[in-house]
Formats: sequence, structure tokens, C-alpha cells
Amino acid sequence: MNHNKLPLQITKPWRDCESIIFTGLCFLATLVVLAILVVIVGYIAVNGWGHITWKFLTSPMTQDIFDASRTGVLSLAIGTAAKVILMTIAVVPVGAITAIYLSEYSSSKSIFTKVVRLAINNLAGVPAIVFGLFGVGFFIKTIGSTIDATFFSQSSGPVWGKPCLLWASFTLAVMTLPVVIVATEEALRSIPNSLREASYALGATKLETIFKVLLPISIPGLLTGSILAVSRAAGEVAPILFTGAAYYMAGLPKSLSDQFMDLGYQVYILATQSPNIEKTRALLFATSLVLLVLTLALNLVAILIRYRMRSQNKN
Repeated sequence: MNHNKLPLQITKPWRDCESIIFTGLCFLATLVVLAILVVIVGYIAVNGWGHITWKFLTSPMTQDIFDASRTGVLSLAIGTAAKVILMTIAVVPVGAITAIYLSEYSSSKSIFTKVVRLAINNLAGVPAIVFGLFGVGFFIKTIGSTIDATFFSQSSGPVWGKPCLLWASFTLAVMTLPVVIVATEEALRSIPNSLREASYALGATKLETIFKVLLPISIPGLLTGSILAVSRAAGEVAPILFTGAAYYMAGLPKSLSDQFMDLGYQVYILATQSPNIEKTRALLFATSLVLLVLTLALNLVAILIRYRMRSQNKN
């Protein structure tokens, strides 16, 4: 008789039942989430699709912003897209550099590293309206006013010391910075140390290893953070209320120092300040639908880039 063999483990029936119940609960929770998404998007689409016309999509916003038969969303869509693109350009390099430092250079026992991580965690929990007030105090009143006082005459009026597209984008960049940092750092930490050691063994420096080995592999993770940042920033209203969004503009912003019109802000105006909410209901849902489609389109671009990067890394 061979005493080295382990006895067979007999699975108890109640454990099988627990597994089946837990699997069913997970599946049910997933269905609930999908159902909520379908209901929200479907409700907006059903109520707003009838007002989506070529004229509505290609016409700029008119002065009578509550007139559903005359106004359009072209200037709103361009302003929203410009805000998101500038925000992405600002947040991605800063987030990537911070993640590289935390992952590749800092020590987990360092007090400075602990302070930085605490700041990132706290920054992720700050309400959006607080970021708007921060943008007014730091970007407009401090940086913008200093630029005006240094390079422009006071008689010409404020150039940068006022709400504008640049400061609104920078405020959103600060708000979404933790998302990009965490996603990029996780992507860097998931790379096996054997790749780093192989690069060092071939004579590469740490900087060369980061730029030629680690960053190309972690770009999909960086783009994941960018997608999450775009999704959050596209519809945010509170941070741009005081830093750049305009109630009405006759034309498009011509420079970064101009204000801009925003789809999310327009939805807020239509929902809260319309003199006849029933009359503007179709316009409200149509504007919301355009915002959803624009956000999806911006995310789709990043997803396609991420897919292409992953395909290149596999090859």
C-alpha cells in the first residue's frame, strides 16, 4: 500500500451550491449595470433623436438659446472637443512622468513618496466644484494676472487674468491627474522585472530602459487612463463654470485666451434656466445625446490607438 498518495478531496454539495449562487449573483449584478446603462442612454436617445437634424448639428448657437427651432450645437461641440483635447495634452505628460517616478525611482519607504501618494489619493476625492474654485484662484488670479501685469498693459484689459479655454482645460487636467497616474503606474508595475534586468545586462542605462522598453509596453495602460480622464472631463460642468465656460458666445474661440461654449454647461442651462421647460425638453435631450456621442467618439479614438499599440507590442 502506497502511503505517499494523498486522499482524494471530496467536494461537499453545499460548496457547489455556494459557487453556483455566487456566480449567479455576479451575473445578475452585471446585468443590472448593463440594464441601467441601456435605460439611461435609451431614454436620452428616444427623447432627443427626433430633434437631431443636419441643421441642428451644423448650426452655431444663436442668441436665443432656448429656441429649439433656430439654435444649433456646432459651437458647443467644438468648444467641448477643444477643452477635452487640451486637457489630455496637459494631463498625459505630467501623469506619465509622475507614474514613472513613483514606479521606477522612488522608494516605498521614503517619506516624500508617502506624501505624494497621500496627495494623489486625496486629490481623487476632492469635489469637482473645489477644482473650479482652485482654477480661479491659482490659474486666473495668480498665474494669469501675473502674466498680464508682466507682458501686457493694464489699459488693454485682462488677457490671461480672466476665464478662458486654457485655464478651464488646465483645471480639468488637475482634476483627472490621479486617474492617469494610477493607470500608468499599474501598467509599469505589471511589466516583469526580467525585461528591466535584460535591458541593463545589454548595457542600457535606466533612462534608456524606461524610454525604449518600459514606456512602449505601458502606453496601452497610459491610454486607458486617458480614456477614463476623457470620460470624466467631457461632461464636467462645475470645474469650468468659473474658469472658461460662457453662457453665450456669438462665434467660436479664436485663441486659448478666449472663453468657449460647452455642451455640459448648455445642458445645465437648459435644465435649470429655461422659461418653459416643456418647450425646450426636446432640445435638452438632443444636446445631451450629442454630448454622449461626442464623448464616445473621443473615447473611441483613444481605444483604437490603444488597440494598435497592443498589437505592435505583441508583434
